[in-house]
Amino acid sequence: MDPFSMHAGFLQLLCSIEEGFKDGSHSTAAEAGMPIVKYPRTVDPLWYEWDRKAQKCGLRHTVYAVNGDRYTGEWLDNLKHGKGTQTWKRTGAIYSGDWKCGRRDGYGTYSIPDPVTKEYKKVYAGWWKNDKMWGYGIKFYSDKEYYEGEWHAGKRDGWGRMYYQDGAIYEGQWSEDKPGGQGLFRLKNENRYEGSWKDGKKNGPGKFFYLDSGQLFEGFWVDDMPKCGTMIDFGRDEAPAPTQYPIPKVELADPDGVLEEAVARLSNTEE
Repeated sequence: MDPFSMHAGFLQLLCSIEEGFKDGSHSTAAEAGMPIVKYPRTVDPLWYEWDRKAQKCGLRHTVYAVNGDRYTGEWLDNLKHGKGTQTWKRTGAIYSGDWKCGRRDGYGTYSIPDPVTKEYKKVYAGWWKNDKMWGYGIKFYSDKEYYEGEWHAGKRDGWGRMYYQDGAIYEGQWSEDKPGGQGLFRLKNENRYEGSWKDGKKNGPGKFFYLDSGQLFEGFWVDDMPKCGTMIDFGRDEAPAPTQYPIPKVELADPDGVLEEAVARLSNTEE
């Protein structure tokens, strides 16, 4: 067949198909004698659907981990998010509170079982961030020893009050889980230190009130040791166990002259 005849035949076929659509017969390509190209149907693997159904979002029943840990609560994008309770199988510890993107974040409580009675004892109640104690909270170290105050990245940091096992109390500033800054440390017998702290020890200017003997030491401290200062009577008449004799007053015969001499020496040194 020559090319002209083939072209004419193809045009005639297209016209017949168009006429079929106009008169409502809707002839198919197969009826019109045209070849049909069939494409294979795309079918997703079954695990696609199983994975979609397994994705956890919203409130769910208890979900068990491979190691035996379990969580009951809310999810988002397959992560713990919202309100929920986590139980660790190895330690038996329980956290109940807020979650964010799979981590403890918000307000919550952390408890552990007593090794003897098996009853749960609260260890921490307060705020969390990025799975660590962060913000204001209370942590119990024992029945008589606990801390209430501010936390930062799991450490005592900021203002806080610590109640110790022996009855002593520290109230003031904390840094890196230790007293740091200005604070008051009160012993069980009411004697107390007010002043500067660093690395958990008395460092810098401070006052120590010996209320049992009615004396006051004011001076400078280095690593819990007083290096220089003055000791005076302070409420000696009301003290429960005052010293036998009062501290005598030390007075200079010529205080103005001593001061002028000290200033002159200082000026000569600077020159």
